[in-house]
Amino acid sequence: MTVNVGENAEKIRTEIEEICGKINRDPNEIKIVAVTKYVSIDRAKAAIDAGITHLGENREEGLSEKFAAIENDVTWHFIGSLQTRKVKNIIDKVEYIHSLDRLSLAEEINKRADKTMKCFVQVNVSGEESKQGLTPDEVIGFIEQLQKFEYIQIEGLMTMAPYTSDEAIIRNCFRDLKQLQLNVQALQLSYAPCKELSMGMSNDYKIAIEEGATFIRIGSSLVGNEVRGE
Repeated sequence: MTVNVGENAEKIRTEIEEICGKINRDPNEIKIVAVTKYVSIDRAKAAIDAGITHLGENREEGLSEKFAAIENDVTWHFIGSLQTRKVKNIIDKVEYIHSLDRLSLAEEINKRADKTMKCFVQVNVSGEESKQGLTPDEVIGFIEQLQKFEYIQIEGLMTMAPYTSDEAIIRNCFRDLKQLQLNVQALQLSYAPCKELSMGMSNDYKIAIEEGATFIRIGSSLVGNEVRGE
């Protein structure tokens, strides 16, 4: 099956505009992060040609490979679980890290960074054992401990909803993250403005937008899935 990334991008943008029109949101608030972990450099470049300016990788090796090959002015996101020992390999390549979930990682990011790193605190809202991240009850205390790290800014929160056809479960997960975001914002911490929500993937980004997502991480619906087959 041939993947037309340009057509896919246009379809997603149209859907974003339609959803935002219904709920009175500005579609420009929504940033599409093309998740390129399962596709080739050429497919990632096709996303750029389609006007996508944010690319996300979940492995240090994949990020380094594509970063070296893609010279376009794009914004790189690290969206996977980040091992502390790998921080030094990605810190000068990415602008956003979506998976901050422990103090040891924060310490390493702060140690290696020479500029402010925009981080999302990863939250396991669903409580699934297969997912990483802090529990909702841990988030406030964790963020309060980050004040001492001069190079870390908490841009927002990130979560992954359960992979299910039950829309109510998905919606509640995203809704809970939104409420948690508001709780963090109420603290008025200069290093944690927490204005962004990274939530929603190919199967559930429409619901995520309805519930306040500002970054949606789209892989197969945008660039396909070459490794696993189209």
